[in-house]
Amino acid sequence: MSALLGVWLGAGLLLVASPFLWPRVRMQRQSALGTLWRERLTQAGLERVTPGMLTAVSLVIGVAVASVAFALVSVPVLAVAAGAGALAMPSILVASRARARRRVARIAWPDAVDQLVSTVRAGLALPDGLATLATSGPQSTRHAFAQFAGEYRATGNFAHGLDALKVRLADPVADRILETLRMSRDVGGGELATILRNLGTYLREESAMRAEIEARQSWVMNAAKLGVAAPWVVLLLLATRPEAASAYATPAGTVLILVGFGISVVAYRIMIAVARLPEERRWFS
Repeated sequence: MSALLGVWLGAGLLLVASPFLWPRVRMQRQSALGTLWRERLTQAGLERVTPGMLTAVSLVIGVAVASVAFALVSVPVLAVAAGAGALAMPSILVASRARARRRVARIAWPDAVDQLVSTVRAGLALPDGLATLATSGPQSTRHAFAQFAGEYRATGNFAHGLDALKVRLADPVADRILETLRMSRDVGGGELATILRNLGTYLREESAMRAEIEARQSWVMNAAKLGVAAPWVVLLLLATRPEAASAYATPAGTVLILVGFGISVVAYRIMIAVARLPEERRWFS
């Protein structure tokens, strides 16, 4: 009886302590992952797409490709590998689109800062200066600035408008610009034009340097993609022959494909990590 009471007491203490040990950490990780993908979808210009929708589309594409591959080659493990690759394709395309849009915006932000400097020197208020970027700012961000202008006219709350604009832009460069404007409005002073001009010069130099480095390392990226794709294309062509399909359908063939798939994924990630420049983090998000 004493042992049973001890077990029940221990189970009760474990249940009481469990919310503080596991679920909270898991919720934080899920929230961080969801925030990351929401920002990435926003950067890709897909604000209306949720991470759940992206996951559902990925699953549908993965299952469809796996089914087609199995119908063509009749090798279960090869069909699973094809489905796994197709499963990751929507996420890869979203990330690629987000990087391309950030690259274009990075080139255009210095001109937007110059436009802000002109509005400050002309005596326009900061909200009005930001509103001008709805027509003269980077093409991919004009809609966000137009929404900011509409919200500010409706509410008159500059701080809230900046917070909403940062969420819509999801860009570290925009965060720096907007926080500079917020600080200038809160603290005051007559050095805003000088600060913005220096920021624009720094952004222009940084953009030119990144463009030069990315151009030199682009061959590494292309080699990584070609090196990963070529063996699997050859494998799919070989698997269309009955004798090759029967060989890969054996346990040894299954192990060979699984090991090759794992090596391909690891090698691709290493090549990309070496060749790709790290993206700037959003410190003011």
